[in-house]
Amino acid sequence: MTRPDTRTGAPPEARPSTGRLGPVFAVVAAGVAMSNLDMFIVNVALPEIGEEMSGSSLPALSWVLNAYAVVFAALLVPLGDLADRVGARRTYLAGVAIFTAASALCAPAPSVWALVAARIVQAAGAAMLTPASLSLLLAAAPPERRTAAVRGWTAISGLAAALGPVAGGLLCQAGWRWVFLVNLPVGAAALVAGLYVLPRTAAVRNARRHDTAGAGVLTVAVAALALGLVRSDEWGWASAEVIGCLAAAALLAAVFAVRSARHPDPIVPPALLRVPAFGSATLANVLFAVAFAAMLLSAVLWCQEVWRWSPLRTGLAITPGPLMVPALAVGAGPIVRRVGAAAVAAAGCAVFAAGIGWWAVVLEPDGGYLTGMLPGMLLTGVGVGLTLPTLISAAVAALPPHGFATGSAVVTMARQVGMVLGVAMLVAALGGTDEAEAAFAGGWLLTLSATAAAGAAAAFIRRGRPA
Repeated sequence: MTRPDTRTGAPPEARPSTGRLGPVFAVVAAGVAMSNLDMFIVNVALPEIGEEMSGSSLPALSWVLNAYAVVFAALLVPLGDLADRVGARRTYLAGVAIFTAASALCAPAPSVWALVAARIVQAAGAAMLTPASLSLLLAAAPPERRTAAVRGWTAISGLAAALGPVAGGLLCQAGWRWVFLVNLPVGAAALVAGLYVLPRTAAVRNARRHDTAGAGVLTVAVAALALGLVRSDEWGWASAEVIGCLAAAALLAAVFAVRSARHPDPIVPPALLRVPAFGSATLANVLFAVAFAAMLLSAVLWCQEVWRWSPLRTGLAITPGPLMVPALAVGAGPIVRRVGAAAVAAAGCAVFAAGIGWWAVVLEPDGGYLTGMLPGMLLTGVGVGLTLPTLISAAVAALPPHGFATGSAVVTMARQVGMVLGVAMLVAALGGTDEAEAAFAGGWLLTLSATAAAGAAAAFIRRGRPA
C-alpha cells in the first residue's frame, strides 16, 4: 500500500493540494460509496433476483454476494500495490471504469452465474479504487485537515450500511436490475470529474510487490470452504464433494500460511499477526463479520420469504439497526479510552447477541414487526456500533506508523472473508429443514456462536498505548 511521507504523512507521490480537498473528496466518495453500497443493496434485492431467475436456489444466489466479497478481499492488497507502482490517480480512475462497466454487465445478466461472473469483475474494480482513493485524499489534504478527511472517508462505509437497504428497496420497485444500473451515471460522473480534479500522482520508486499468487491461493481456499458449506444440504455433509471442498480449503490455507512465512512481501505479513493486540482484534473482526453477515441476510430473508414483504418495506424494516452505527462509532471513542477496547468490544458482542437471542425467542411468522423484529434490529445495531469500529481501531492502533496501510488492508480483507463465511453458514443452516422457524432458529444459533467466539477473542485485546 502507499507509504506516507515520514514528515507530513502524505503519500510520497504528491504534496497537499490545498483548496481542492472538497472536490477531490466528492469524487473519491462517489467511487467508494458505489463499491460499499453494492454490498448492502444486493442483500435486499437477492430474493427478487431469485424470483425472476426461476429455478435459482438460495445456495446459488448466495454467490452473488460471496463472489464479490471473496474477490474484493483477495485483491485489495495486491491492487493497493498497483496504485503505488503506477500512481493512485490512474489506478482509481481505472477502478471506477472497471466497476462501472461491470455494473452495466450485471444489469442485463440472463442467469445467476452470468451475474456472478459480472460481480467478480465489479469486485476487481472495487479493490482497485478503494486503496487508491485514500491515497488521493491524503495527497489533496493539508496536514491539519488530514485526520478529518480520513474520518470522512471511513464514514462512507457506515453511511452505505445505513442507506443501502432503503436504497435497494427503492430501486427494486423499478426492478432489481436498477440496483446495478444506478451505478452507471455515478461512475460516469466520477470519471469525468476525476479527470479534472484529482491530483496527478507519480509512481512510487521501489514499490513493493505483494504475493499475487498467494492472493489467488487465498481466494480459492475461501471459495472452496464457502462452496462446501452452501452445498452441504444438497450434497450431504458426508459426501465426497463436501469433504473434498473442506479438505481443499484446509490444504490451500496451509499453502497460503507457508507462502506468507516465506515470501518477502506476503498478503498477510506474519509479523503483523504476532503483534498481540492486532492479532486478537483481527481474529475477533473475522468472527464478528461472520455474525454480522448472517444477521443481515437472515433479516432480509425473514421479511421477504416468511412475511412476504416487498423489497422497499424490507429495506425500511432493516434500516433502524444500521442507523445506530455512525453515532455509536463516534460516541464510543471516549469509553474505549477509559475502559479499553476489549471491554467495549465484548460488551458490543453481548448486546448484539441479545438482539439475535430476541429474534430466536420472540420472532414468529404471524408476529408483528414492532415487538418482534424491531427490538432485535436495534440491539444488533447497537452491538455493531460498539464492536466493529472498536475492533478496527484496536487493530490498527497497535501497529507502528509504517504498518498502518498494510494493517488496514489486512483488517478489511479479514472482514470480507468473515462475511463470506457468515453468508455460507446461514445458507447451510437454512437448507437443513423446510420448516421456516426451525431453519431460522438454526441460523441464529450459529450466529450466536460466532458472536460468542468474537467476544472471547476480543477479551484478549491487550490494553496499551497506541503505537
